Amino acid sequence: SPSKSPSTTTTTPASTGNISSGPFKSTTTGTSRSTISNFSGFSAASGEDAYPEGQILPNPNLRIFSLAELRASTRNFKSENVLGEGGFGKVFKGWLEEKGPGSHSSTGTVIAVKKLNSESFQGFEEWQLLGYCLEGDDLLLVYEYMQKGSLENHLFRKGSVVQPLSWEIRLKIAIGAAKGLAFLHASEKQVIYRDFKASNILLDASYNAKLSDFGLAKLGPSASQSHITTRVMGTQGYAAPEYVATGHLYVKSDNYGFGVVLAEILTGLRAVDPLRPTGQQNLTDWIKPHLSERRKLRRIMDPRLEGKYPFKSAFRVAQLALKCLEPEQKNRPSMKEVVESLELVLAANEKPLERRTARDSPSVGHQQSHYRREHLTSFQPRQTVARAH
Repeated sequence: SPSKSPSTTTTTPASTGNISSGPFKSTTTGTSRSTISNFSGFSAASGEDAYPEGQILPNPNLRIFSLAELRASTRNFKSENVLGEGGFGKVFKGWLEEKGPGSHSSTGTVIAVKKLNSESFQGFEEWQLLGYCLEGDDLLLVYEYMQKGSLENHLFRKGSVVQPLSWEIRLKIAIGAAKGLAFLHASEKQVIYRDFKASNILLDASYNAKLSDFGLAKLGPSASQSHITTRVMGTQGYAAPEYVATGHLYVKSDNYGFGVVLAEILTGLRAVDPLRPTGQQNLTDWIKPHLSERRKLRRIMDPRLEGKYPFKSAFRVAQLALKCLEPEQKNRPSMKEVVESLELVLAANEKPLERRTARDSPSVGHQQSHYRREHLTSFQPRQTVARAH
């Protein structure tokens, strides 16, 4: 991307295995079991190389697609291929055929194509840094296709299409997402993700988690600073209180959002739901007292788990969520510490001592009444040209 862009390094970071930033074609390294995109701005290495955990490259490797290619892959952006829609525009599922050199046979790759809404100004900086197509007024981004969609869909969507996540899978997803944030925070130029939420955690066919959408990412403070100051942008319910109140953005502001997502994983409830009773609309404000007491924690656990979870492990995760939700950012654990704590929970391999069904749980009827669809709103509209740097 052009060197004149002041934010070129803020929207490209990716972790080996935990960030989804490149267009398509994932490869796996044997040592770290990490997944990266061949066309992204990131590198994975074997244990003999200098960067066993991956690195952020100074310039991303971009593939330029033609509009005709992307039209063909999405069947002319057919409505049946729509995967979702955000501030940038609609996302379409596509099939990209590729012929090998000297071969008459072809192979294909499933991709996700994000097409800019002509009325949207969001994402121009993001567009410069990824696999793209630019023809006339058409701006398109090409991503790796994540078969299982977002964590948000699995936690909150109803119906037979989406099956409830087991405790083991929830823990796996939490660890994967935590590793993504830890990688960003530990990079040479610390990167603050700034929009950590369940809808930005994408899952592949094996429920490996990757972070996506770096439109709000910012470089962290310099060595002489404790924070940077920006216009407040993000999603209500996930943003850290110090950032909302002052615009001061710390590296550990991301950790607060991670605590909110842990609370959602435990309860199966959205961070914000205006249809819940007064006092319960903001999830973290409501359940903080429940996270510190074993008896109260049982009352708020997701009934779709049907009691099939090790309570000791759940309580440890709840305690970790509480630490991440500390009002003072300096009191929150680092993401490296979060990863270590979650991996200890996983290593304990505890089994449920009892299997209480939804019918037996005294809190199920009360909690199910709170499952409502929320309308997430941003503190600032995402469709703005100006970005704080």
